[in-house]
Amino acid sequence: MSEPVRVLVADKMDPKAAAIFRERGISVDEKPGLSPDELEAIVHDYDGIAVRSSTKITASIMDSALPRLKVIGRAGIGVDTIDVPAASARGIVVMNTPFGNSITTAEHAIAMLFALAREIPQADQSTQAGKWEKNRFLGVELAGKTLGLIGCGNIGSIVADRAHGLKMKVVAYDPFLSPERAVELGVEKVELDELLARADFITLHTPLTDQTRGIHSREALAKTRPGVRIVNCARGGLIDEAALKDGLESGHVAGAALDVFSEEPAKANPLFGTRGLICTPHLGASTNEAQVNVAIQVAEQMSDFLLLGGITNAVNVPSLSAEEAPRLRPYMALAEKLGRLIGQIAGTEIRSIDVEVEGAAAELNIKPITGAVLAGVMRTWSDTVNMVNAPYLAKERGLDVREVRHDREGDYHTLIRVSVQTSQGERSVAGTLFANSQPRLVEIFGVKVEADLTDRMLYIVNEDAPGFIGRLGTALGEAGVNIGTFHLGRRNAGGEAVLLLSVDEAVSPELIAKVRALAGVKTVMGLSF
Repeated sequence: MSEPVRVLVADKMDPKAAAIFRERGISVDEKPGLSPDELEAIVHDYDGIAVRSSTKITASIMDSALPRLKVIGRAGIGVDTIDVPAASARGIVVMNTPFGNSITTAEHAIAMLFALAREIPQADQSTQAGKWEKNRFLGVELAGKTLGLIGCGNIGSIVADRAHGLKMKVVAYDPFLSPERAVELGVEKVELDELLARADFITLHTPLTDQTRGIHSREALAKTRPGVRIVNCARGGLIDEAALKDGLESGHVAGAALDVFSEEPAKANPLFGTRGLICTPHLGASTNEAQVNVAIQVAEQMSDFLLLGGITNAVNVPSLSAEEAPRLRPYMALAEKLGRLIGQIAGTEIRSIDVEVEGAAAELNIKPITGAVLAGVMRTWSDTVNMVNAPYLAKERGLDVREVRHDREGDYHTLIRVSVQTSQGERSVAGTLFANSQPRLVEIFGVKVEADLTDRMLYIVNEDAPGFIGRLGTALGEAGVNIGTFHLGRRNAGGEAVLLLSVDEAVSPELIAKVRALAGVKTVMGLSF
């Protein structure tokens, strides 16, 4: 009897998350507040870990969790506390919930805009101190002002929509924003320097990456217009805090509202106490609705993956919905076997990989198919390969990977072809699905052949000549190896032939040597799938 799927909820989370896991038949333990040592001591018992922003999942913790841990789910957007490259290298899926708290975070950014424009926190503090400084707090209107969005993804687009309602003009810098999407959102797409020069208010909505770290640098702040007001409810580290402090003190920056800081919890920061600064303690996602939404979403996503193979909102592997997974599973099984076949035959000579699909396969999500091919190829060098770490390992080895989709339907209703470039030239294998479910090899290195790819096989390239099959059968019989199935293909009579035999016993080095000694044999190799 197989062990039940188990998930650890390692941070404080809405109880609905645990309820969903249990409803789906998953065993769940809620243990928030564990120290790193405590977490490392128990994590090997779980298939999945659900976290928020407190628990850090390091490479060391992942190593303690292997080989069982399959998925880490973040109830929220940022995955700063998870070592994503380490997870990818270890074949662990990392998911987040980018939509559960989008409205909450966008509304917080809008609230910060109002607070900056009217100096509401400062006015509140002054009034409660009994000062009644009505003339001191002369604010500005948002209507008619230009709002610059650095990042116009899910949250940025919601902020743009709310800003339009406030009659603001919106310009956006986002390399991934298409012209068509910009028109749809009603924003003007501009380069960063133009945004800095034009915006009265700037708000940041981009993740923290190597490319975005310090995007609001001292040089960038110098390019902003005098009196600019800046909001950051995205990630600490996007803004050079020392440069921002200088800008506030000089008056070039009229105000800044920060919900995030380079170091959190920010119990001390050089910015604190600076004129024109408004701060909140990372409250962007802190509403009742958002906490419930992200908890529900992470539980549903992790359950779909652990039970059905569905992959939603993963940051290190292509998405595969729970609805797609059953339909794609036989294609992925075929793709993995083709990758495994060509990986064993071509070995370390592989320099690039092309994955081509046609017919019914061309109508599907090709990314999981490619991932399965890479997993098959990479398994030649490592037993701990899956769809998550296979692309990572391929990149490490400098392999170029290309996907090609053909609308045509050829001799088969569906076809997957895997081609590799080697020092000996191109090699390719192709396969189809028999009865829409059973993987079947139909071509190997240009030779037509119909073969099931079974657990243990013998691959032979030989000169097509009378008597060879009899000599081969005798050699196998003398070695006590029973043939299960026999598949033969050839380019032309008397030319080169390819044999694929399934065998009941493991192929020994001695048998390989014996077959290689047969007249006419060019290549012989034991294969496993």
